[in-house]
Amino acid sequence: MKLHRLELEGFGPFRERQTIDFDLFDAHGLFLISGRTGAGKSSILDGVCYALYGTAPRYDGGDRGLRSDHCDPDEPTEVRLEFTAGGHRWRVTRSPEYDRPKARGDGMTTQKSAVLVEQLAGGEWTGRTTRHREAGDLLDEILGLNRDQFQQVILLAQNRFAEFLLARNDDRQALLRTLFGTRRYEEYEKAFEQRRRTAQLVLDADRALLHSQLDNAESIVADNNLAGASGDSAAAEDSDPPALVDSDADRLSAVQRAVPRARYRADESARRRGEAEDEHDAALAAFGARSVLRKRQEERLASRLALSALEARGLDTAADRMRLDRARSAEALRAPVESAAHARTVAARAAEIEGAARAAWIAAGGADADSSALRTLVDAIAGDLAVWANAAATERTLPALESARARADESVAALETALSALGAGRAARAARIAVIEPELADAEAAAPALDPARELLESAVTRLAAGQDAERLSQVARTAEVAHLSAVADLELASAAVRNLLERRLDGFAGELADGLTDGEPCPVCGSVEHPHLAAAAAEPITDDAIALAEAALDAANRAASVASAKARTARAAHADAAARAGGQTLPRLEAAHSEAEERLKRAVAAADAIARHKRELRDLRETDASAGREREILASRLSDEREARAETIQRLNAAHEAVDAARGSFAAVADRIASAKHRRDMARTLADAADDRARGEAAAAEAEIDRDERLTGSDFADAAAAVEAMLDPAAQQLLAERVRTHEVALTTERERLLALETELAGAPDELVDLDEAAATASLARETWNAAVATAARDAEVAAQLADAASRAATAHVAAQDRQAECRLIVGLADAVAGRNDSRMDLETFVLAAELEEIVQAANLRLEAMSSGRYLLQHTDAVGARKVASGLGIAVFDAYTGQARPAQSLSGGETFLASLALALGLAEVVTARAGGVRLDTLFIDEGFGSLDEQSLDLAMRTLDELRQGGRTVGLISHVAAMKEQLPAQLVVEPTSQGPSVIRQDAGVPA
Repeated sequence: MKLHRLELEGFGPFRERQTIDFDLFDAHGLFLISGRTGAGKSSILDGVCYALYGTAPRYDGGDRGLRSDHCDPDEPTEVRLEFTAGGHRWRVTRSPEYDRPKARGDGMTTQKSAVLVEQLAGGEWTGRTTRHREAGDLLDEILGLNRDQFQQVILLAQNRFAEFLLARNDDRQALLRTLFGTRRYEEYEKAFEQRRRTAQLVLDADRALLHSQLDNAESIVADNNLAGASGDSAAAEDSDPPALVDSDADRLSAVQRAVPRARYRADESARRRGEAEDEHDAALAAFGARSVLRKRQEERLASRLALSALEARGLDTAADRMRLDRARSAEALRAPVESAAHARTVAARAAEIEGAARAAWIAAGGADADSSALRTLVDAIAGDLAVWANAAATERTLPALESARARADESVAALETALSALGAGRAARAARIAVIEPELADAEAAAPALDPARELLESAVTRLAAGQDAERLSQVARTAEVAHLSAVADLELASAAVRNLLERRLDGFAGELADGLTDGEPCPVCGSVEHPHLAAAAAEPITDDAIALAEAALDAANRAASVASAKARTARAAHADAAARAGGQTLPRLEAAHSEAEERLKRAVAAADAIARHKRELRDLRETDASAGREREILASRLSDEREARAETIQRLNAAHEAVDAARGSFAAVADRIASAKHRRDMARTLADAADDRARGEAAAAEAEIDRDERLTGSDFADAAAAVEAMLDPAAQQLLAERVRTHEVALTTERERLLALETELAGAPDELVDLDEAAATASLARETWNAAVATAARDAEVAAQLADAASRAATAHVAAQDRQAECRLIVGLADAVAGRNDSRMDLETFVLAAELEEIVQAANLRLEAMSSGRYLLQHTDAVGARKVASGLGIAVFDAYTGQARPAQSLSGGETFLASLALALGLAEVVTARAGGVRLDTLFIDEGFGSLDEQSLDLAMRTLDELRQGGRTVGLISHVAAMKEQLPAQLVVEPTSQGPSVIRQDAGVPA
């Protein structure tokens, strides 16, 4: 990285824009930044660091203090830096946040911090980003160094020069961790520690599982008395409890020895179950045989009784058979008898109907006539009805035609009225348009602008919300400050309590020691065997628990104070942000501005609404007028069509009246005449049909009676009444036949069954055999068998459970052994990585120690020359006092004494030389680790005044070597000898008005 140009305006002590051209010093390589104390020499380095990283070495708290106090409120603050990195030229422009006067109105407003990163391409600067986060990421990528690395290897700032040399092991580790990015090793340590804890938890879980499995197996052994005595066979049983064992392996072995005992017991129980089952089967078979004999005896007795009952019902069955035969003979005459009766009934009914129809015909004025004459009359009436039907249809259309004529009259009248109304509306609209047009022009000329009013209201709303937030957050900040003050007070009280306990504990140690002394026994402190003045023991001795409780309270108070401090800082920042967004205005002024903006917007909106209403009304009137013209044309065309349709309707109505009058005759309506003719026709047709039906019925009845009488002559019945009396319906016949057949089948079946039973039980007594004794024997055998089955099942289940438990315990034992070996390995690794070893060096420290060795080697190349061969830096990994972590120590070897000495023992000048050599060595190693970042520009701030003339000369020679390869080194110093040696200078001079200016003198190259 090489710097080219730096511009400072309104920054630190510089009010006017100051420009530094670093390229003018390329020919010298070394240049001096000089000036009086407080003139602003270090502010040049602050400007470089602020341009690149947004912060300065002396202003780590933010950028609010970077603005020059000499600036007027309306003057800007800006830093611009041009540099080359990675073969490209870049320009960064930054300005911090500061307050400036408002562009409009009174008061101040906050000028936000800004950044611009540009790249030179094709002779023109091209902007890359203006966002702070993007600028930070882009510059980190371009530079290859973060801010801490930059300040260690390029910008060696004042008051931080010797930090690395004199740092403690922990502080040096924190800095090296940042420079070399070794925080991941700390993550490795945490990961291994987590793995160690996890492995231990898993091992504990495996051991707990093993003990659970052993406990389960041992409970099975104990509950079932399976723990045999030492030397007993597997079949032996012992009621004594299991012997105590000293290890998991012994417990597992004892469980495994009980498994064959359980299996032997299960086998014996299974054998006894088989014997009991055989005895039960035999008893059950005996009981079954006697049960079968008794059942057959009971069946024989029941069969004898059933046969006697069937034989007693024989006479009733014979009577049923005779009745069934007579009914079957009468069934053959059923059809002719019923046909003759039905035919006679039909003939009588037809005669009644004919008589009624003839009487009605004569009563209506008809002449008595036969069927043929009546049918001729019916045909004549049908011809007249066909003619009158058309006239009746025309008659039914008369009301519709009358209504159509009336509607036509109304339609014509309505169209004429509508045309008249359209003419009147057109005149009214023309008058309204003449009024609206000038009103619209006046409203458009007087209306205020709407968009500026909206923007003004949005700004007022934003500021009012910010002011309300500031009002609310002010109280929150005050509350947080009070809470912080209270937490600090509690912390002080807790700290005082711990100090008081420790002081009392120390005061009481002498008394505790005195209580343990015995005359003649030596004192563990002084060795004396005489104890003339024993210290008094404390009235209330201070215990470790009391101190631990007080320290715990101190820790809690410390945490509470930290939390309260963070909350207070957050509340203050939030309030400051809200106040800045509110523009520094009070809440009443913000509310008034908001109300004024709202009123202005309301007036603008009202004016815009009025203009819109006038435009809408004007547009509607014109559209309505155009629509009314089109409607008038349509209505005129419709009026012509309606008048023609009305004339046609009148013509059709007159023709219909003429046709209906001709067909009506003497009746009130054609429909009345048609109804009268249809009634006469229907009466004539009914009488003719009844006469024909009566003649056909008489002939059919005579024929059916002749057939019936012929069939009765050859039958067993004297007349039709006897045959009807013997008849039965099919269901009754079926029931009677089924009753006869059922009795015959039952009688035959029962005789055969009784014969079979008598044959089977030949020789068996008639008395029923007794079953109680056989049942008792079978029940006892079943109980014995059930008990044997339950015992065998229980013993088999116990054997299976014990075998499974023993197998699980063995598996858990093997797993626990494997897990223990794995856990031992992981614990060893975790301890090694975490530095729990004799050297007290963790993995990260080990890696950083290697880096530190390279840094020390690089530093010694220059320190040996600058100290004339007296001093060399040494890396030491010796364990500190009280086993403090080690690995990153730095000692100084003094060739004059041949001994190593602490760096803190060096004088001021020696410390400067050693720090300079170490800083340069650190710069070289960090640069190499950062991907070969090229350091073409280097700054060293102060420290040369502590050197004598010879040491200064040696240091200058060393720095002169840094110029090789085109490097430029800037030195900040008050030493007069350096002003003489370095003609290229930047002189920072304060003016009489206060602000400083920079004078650049390139000098003459040596």
